[in-house]
Amino acid sequence: MARLTLTRTARELHDAIDAALEGAGRGSRGLGLVPTMGALHDGHGQMVRMARDESDVVVVTIFVNPLQFGDPLDLERYPRTLEADVAMLRELGADIVFAPSVEEMYPDGEPLVWVRTGAMGDRLEGVGRPGHFDGVATVVSKLFHLAQPRAQVPYRAYFGQKDAQQLTIIKRMVHDLNIPVEVVPVPVVRTSEGLALSSRNQLLSPEHVQTALALPRALFALKEAAARGEPLDLEGADALLRSEPGVRVEYLEVVHPMTLEPLPAGSLRRPFRGRALALAAVVVGGIRLIDNMPLQGPGGGES
Repeated sequence: MARLTLTRTARELHDAIDAALEGAGRGSRGLGLVPTMGALHDGHGQMVRMARDESDVVVVTIFVNPLQFGDPLDLERYPRTLEADVAMLRELGADIVFAPSVEEMYPDGEPLVWVRTGAMGDRLEGVGRPGHFDGVATVVSKLFHLAQPRAQVPYRAYFGQKDAQQLTIIKRMVHDLNIPVEVVPVPVVRTSEGLALSSRNQLLSPEHVQTALALPRALFALKEAAARGEPLDLEGADALLRSEPGVRVEYLEVVHPMTLEPLPAGSLRRPFRGRALALAAVVVGGIRLIDNMPLQGPGGGES
């Protein structure tokens, strides 16, 4: 079983990274960072396994970030399972866990300067969670800097495609702010029937699981139409979802993969070329589910 170092402060993290990279020797494949808020499940495990396959040193951060919670009760109720998380990460072969306190991350209290995500953070998931993505971007920026290796080695950070809006915002932040880290998307893990794995799935009854399959069916239909170069019948996919008994649709949109701006209705009615991203949120049996699907036309390239 791999030896795992638990760190609590930035100094401890830096020292642990230096020691681990020194032990990796020449020709290092570098450092893989997996930022989390803990309460780990197999979706996180997939990211850690991918980082382990591609990196000599794997760092996992566990920090429940107060900046991204609008409701103090939600922050208080968020599960904190550090002991179980560390045991899981040891089994997965992670090298370093960084689990700082709020005071370590924000020694002067709530920061005066934040990373603002603008229109990208105000849409889709951001409609019901104002300021959420500003909080995410601010803490992820801090974590990128705190975990950055002092040695000149490859530096990658792993984020799940399941949270596509978050992933897109983080990639844009790295691009716009010239942060020296490569953001690596980790593909969505699905059941054999196509439902995206999520801890929320455990709250669905067997009947509601079958109802929820309407969501991936709608997204895969858009993906197949895009691959054939056909127009994207977004209205038809939306109507199909809404006609499914027990499904309440919050949104279904096709957006530009780099800006999250909705594609013009006119472009959806033309034969599809390039790339786009379909995102959706539905409620089934009182449980809110999100999913997404990258779309690529026969021509590839940008939409």
